[in-house]
Amino acid sequence: MTDSFVSNFPSPPYVEPRDHALALLTLGELRTLESRAAASLPANTLMGRAGAAAAQFVIDQNQNGHAPHLAALPVWIVAGPGNNGGDALVMAARLRQAGIDVEVCMPVEVKPDDARWALAEARQAGVKITAESPHSFDNFGWLVDGMFGIGLGRPLEGVFADLAARLSRRSKAGGGVLALDIASGLSSDTGEPVSRSADGRAQAVRATHTITFIGAKPGHFTGDGRDLTGKLYIADLGVKPPVEPSVVLNAPSLFGSHLPPRNYATNKGTFGTLAVLGGDTGMCGAPILAARMALYGGAGKVNVAFIGTDSPPYDPPHPELMLHHVDQISLDKMNALAVGCGMGQSERAKKVLADVLALDVPKLFDADALNLISSDEKLAAKVAERGARGDPCVLTPHPLEAARLLGSDVKKVQADRIAAARQLAARFAAVAVLKGTGTIIAAPDGRVSVNPTGNAALATGGTGDVLGGLIGAFLAQRLPAYEAALAGVYLHGLAAEELTAEGEGPAGLTAGELAPKVRSLLNRLFYAA
Repeated sequence: MTDSFVSNFPSPPYVEPRDHALALLTLGELRTLESRAAASLPANTLMGRAGAAAAQFVIDQNQNGHAPHLAALPVWIVAGPGNNGGDALVMAARLRQAGIDVEVCMPVEVKPDDARWALAEARQAGVKITAESPHSFDNFGWLVDGMFGIGLGRPLEGVFADLAARLSRRSKAGGGVLALDIASGLSSDTGEPVSRSADGRAQAVRATHTITFIGAKPGHFTGDGRDLTGKLYIADLGVKPPVEPSVVLNAPSLFGSHLPPRNYATNKGTFGTLAVLGGDTGMCGAPILAARMALYGGAGKVNVAFIGTDSPPYDPPHPELMLHHVDQISLDKMNALAVGCGMGQSERAKKVLADVLALDVPKLFDADALNLISSDEKLAAKVAERGARGDPCVLTPHPLEAARLLGSDVKKVQADRIAAARQLAARFAAVAVLKGTGTIIAAPDGRVSVNPTGNAALATGGTGDVLGGLIGAFLAQRLPAYEAALAGVYLHGLAAEELTAEGEGPAGLTAGELAPKVRSLLNRLFYAA
């Protein structure tokens, strides 16, 4: 039986989510989808499909030679007391039926009706089930975390906490650890672990791979989620995603159509003029880095407007940049402004920022501009007024800057990054780009996206400046604010990933090295034809 909520179980039963604008399902959305689908299907269907997809994943990994050191060894699975444990038991049954040796550790017997059915399936298939875990995992190949799924709201305790730590050690040592739905102990909505140790470490399973059911979750991509999830696969179980999800995964399809065509009959004016405003005395490097990225991001003309008195007359590596003192450039003639890099927080900087806010030009605010806005209610009100009139600014805070803007603290911001980004967008009627692992982009109209690109190569000085310059370049090319932010964040992160793959990162990559790679990606992905 099928209806508008469900379809036939797909083949192959799982996919990788890369480069697709997927719905990222919150716990509330997932529960709604589950209940609607379950009402349209025979009993136990969803659990049966989930366990079968997980079993097929291990079979495929073994047969395709992706994990030859694991293929010849038995699979070890830990099953928790709820429906995640039920998925694990079905997986064990299907592996056993496929001729793969498997052992299940079930410290507490499963309780829900679906999971009891799964337990009967595993016993009928002849799966070995014990209450104790082995002293060593050396005789096993894949280890599978089926302890708790998306609904865990309390810290891992007792035997489950011990097993989570053991699975994580195995993962860090290079062993294959597969999490079912989400790594146990990780919040599916926020990407935060349910609890942390005294030294700040996540008390959750660190998996090398995760197969998630029905749809990906926000927590797979932000906060600690990317580290704990490993490589992600999605088994939709034949359940259709919501038509209007509250959160989506950033992907080229969300912004590519807004990039300007590069026709023959164009000129530098076609692609806009940007001014990067900042650079107080002794801080000229930041706006120059941002401006260089803007050139590589396709802006037709790029200016730098310095506040300080020691600015250079030109930029030797890029004499294409036009350098000015802020008093010697007509900022109202620009197509976009990127404000804040190395700006400082002097009274002079505050006066310049107030003047800029009065201009009818698309704007991005970063770094010291954000600190000035957070400390001055009048400036904050002017930002919100512009957004209320349909001209939203783009704000690009890191977590500490976001905390200042919200009158909060970093711990609260990081505890729910999506909620914090939404609060910023609502408070300032702006497009908020909350930087960090799984950057969140939130629009004042309620749209929210989580960015999947980027890595530790971006953890170095200046990468925030070049992101501001890149988004500014897209604003100058007349992309709407939300789409400009999506494009900038996606390409910025993807450049770091590609440079890392080429051996230039993650250690020691400099911010300035990102610009040429962004240019290459921009042309390859969107202008190659």
